[in-house]
Amino acid sequence: MLHLPRAEYETLRQHGQQTYPQECCGVLLGAIRDGDRHVSAVVRTENIRVDSANNRYLIAPEDLIRIQREARLQGLEIVGFYHSHPDQSAQWSQTDLAEAHWLTCSYVITRVSKGQPAETRSFVLTGVESDAARFEEEQIEIVRTDAPGLSTEEMARYSRQILLPQVGVAGQQKLRAARVLCVGVGGLGSPVAMYLAAAGVGTLGLVDFDVVDASNLHRQILHSTADIGRSKLDSAEAHLQALNPNVAIVKFSTRLNRENAHEILRDFDVGVDGSDNFSTRYVVNDACVALGKPNVYASIDRFEGQASIFAAPNGPCYRCLYPEPPAPGVVPTCEEGGVLGVLPGLLGMLQATEVLKLILGIGELLIGRLLLVDALSLRFREISLPKNPACPVCGTHPKETFFMNEQHTSTKPTPSVNGIAQMEPGELKHRLDAGENIFILDVREPKEFAAAQIGGHLIPMNDLPQRVGEVDREKMVVVHCKLGGRSQKAAEFLAQAGFKNLFNLAGGIQAWSEKVDPKVPKY
Repeated sequence: MLHLPRAEYETLRQHGQQTYPQECCGVLLGAIRDGDRHVSAVVRTENIRVDSANNRYLIAPEDLIRIQREARLQGLEIVGFYHSHPDQSAQWSQTDLAEAHWLTCSYVITRVSKGQPAETRSFVLTGVESDAARFEEEQIEIVRTDAPGLSTEEMARYSRQILLPQVGVAGQQKLRAARVLCVGVGGLGSPVAMYLAAAGVGTLGLVDFDVVDASNLHRQILHSTADIGRSKLDSAEAHLQALNPNVAIVKFSTRLNRENAHEILRDFDVGVDGSDNFSTRYVVNDACVALGKPNVYASIDRFEGQASIFAAPNGPCYRCLYPEPPAPGVVPTCEEGGVLGVLPGLLGMLQATEVLKLILGIGELLIGRLLLVDALSLRFREISLPKNPACPVCGTHPKETFFMNEQHTSTKPTPSVNGIAQMEPGELKHRLDAGENIFILDVREPKEFAAAQIGGHLIPMNDLPQRVGEVDREKMVVVHCKLGGRSQKAAEFLAQAGFKNLFNLAGGIQAWSEKVDPKVPKY
């Protein structure tokens, strides 16, 4: 049996559609277990044969060797090949049999009829000698998963990380699905955001309201001299996107406070406290406790720093360590007391390490442990930090706080990704109920629209450049797809075309089904 993730299945079928009326071809990477082939990635190949009208495929031997070598570095192997049959059946031909040489590998064939992918079948080669060579059809199991398979580019980018048994492809998919909020993009936030982006964390939320100052640059390595006077959020977004364009950046240009922390933090899996003041630290802590989000903490002072994880299940919170903030002026800030430039880099990397371990579910975490760092002596010291039953926030009988009031409604800062405002399904429902004149643009495929829809105007993603005139420029435009990825790209296209009042529906129609109307089918 061939176990093929839905995303990879769609990828190989789309490849045939894109190359029609010529054939396409590619390699299936994965693992063979108990005689079954389990696909993890699809790699397209180039055809070096141009001597026939049908352009039957021939893969360059050196290209195949390269693919096999890179697959082995990632702990994968070649488990099959795929190709298309333009306007022919998905049945193997004598030419296919003559050119197939990999025993026990799957050979997947997709019929592309009039430019549209149709039937897809898979066969296994059971012999290579002319009198014994034959294909036997095998069953294809389409594996439904919330985490689509890694692309070829992702496999190459994260290959050294995927090699780790504690990470692997499944772990990398966990990182891509994770949402981490970095409170502050200064001294601590710079290394945290950079290493999380480099590691492939899928969504990074950034909270800051400051601009880059020359005095920041000796420690805030996310920014450069050219960024002086620029918003730290804009500078951070530009540098992180240059480092890894796969990462989605969500910006909150505000100071985190008791009025907005609940709304901002609730959509993220982990909070990272990179703040430089006590008031924000208590806000981050209290919000994380109320929301059940781990708070990866660090702070710095001149040559010393400390790090821990607060608000984790059964672990202490920041108020277990410091129940109340110190009096104003008792503890100097970086501006008042100074700081060794590399110190926040050291503590920030420790925070990033703990975030990755949290997401992957590996290693011994800094829960119930406070790590103390002395850069002058380069000594690390650890003290035990138990949960305080009398803690006013996480103790046995916590006091009522704002963060425990789920009904509190405050204005939520509108996050943006690549300059496109993101609208939550609940907000769209509220606007529609209020009678606002909204143009809902659905950029999915017709078969998806037939399966589930929320009344939008259907223009498939690939058709949008030719049909952009159908989109009403006079109305607010909310673009959606299944999960929010295609609609984000469509919204970016519309922004370049001059559309102003433009939003992407965060999470797509699947989020609408989960958060607004469960009667809308999930597919």
